[in-house]
Amino acid sequence: MKKKLCLFVFALVAMPAWGQQDFSKVEIQAQPLGGTVYMLTGAGGNIGLSVGDEAVFMVDDQFAPLTPKIQEAIAKISPKPVRSLHNTHWHFDHTGGNENFGREGAVILAHENVRKRMSVESFIEFLGMKFKAEPRQALPVVTFAAGLTLHVNGEEVHAIHVAPAHTDGDSIVHFAKADVIHMGDTFFNKLYPFIDSSSGGRVEGVIAAADRVLEMAGAGTKIIPGHGPLANGVDLKAYRDMLATVSARIRAQVKAGKSLAQVIDSKPSAEYDEVWGKGFLNPQRFVEMLYKNLQK
Repeated sequence: MKKKLCLFVFALVAMPAWGQQDFSKVEIQAQPLGGTVYMLTGAGGNIGLSVGDEAVFMVDDQFAPLTPKIQEAIAKISPKPVRSLHNTHWHFDHTGGNENFGREGAVILAHENVRKRMSVESFIEFLGMKFKAEPRQALPVVTFAAGLTLHVNGEEVHAIHVAPAHTDGDSIVHFAKADVIHMGDTFFNKLYPFIDSSSGGRVEGVIAAADRVLEMAGAGTKIIPGHGPLANGVDLKAYRDMLATVSARIRAQVKAGKSLAQVIDSKPSAEYDEVWGKGFLNPQRFVEMLYKNLQK
């Protein structure tokens, strides 16, 4: 877990250099979740996978250099190529392999805002990172507004758009038969989450997305987070409550006219830092991100 997390941190804070990173040391691990569904981990966002006699359906695809390793991991499960690929949002650590899979015939699906953002130059303000428009082969060719349903490998797969949360194009993917939900980056398990305000993300939306999935989930539901280990409803509830508590404290101080330095000094996340504060965002950066998001 530590190695995977370091790779993720490096990629997000040093975008200009990630293309030179030694991805040869990354291992793609497959974890069966029941029925046709698997979770793949490596570097970047967690991948959801459905395999069967009909096709291979994938949710997110990490970084472009990892495509051969991802394909090798899939080949150990199924001889079939990826025929459909869903992007939970537009960020590069979830869509980096799009062009590779698109050129090989995968049909890419996503919320309409994902295609819009990938079609033009984009900027993640909080991280100071610019992105060129993606080539045609990397763009979603099937887009939706509220949601869509796929019937594949005996699974009924529901892609559901949620209100602006991590970005304005987030969707969660529910594998109904297997009782698995992929939440993309609306859920960081045991890590302080990143909310991309410049892409329309809102902390209230992240909390609302968690509430929506908690309503859907049962005691046995497996939840794939965008980052972090496989989770369940208890883990998601802890995440939701942490985010609601810390953001409420910061919101009150923003309304009172407190400066960013004053809010950071008040340590509004103190009791959560030991569990959540050792990932991509340290406690100070997490508070800064929420402060700026709530100011908007």
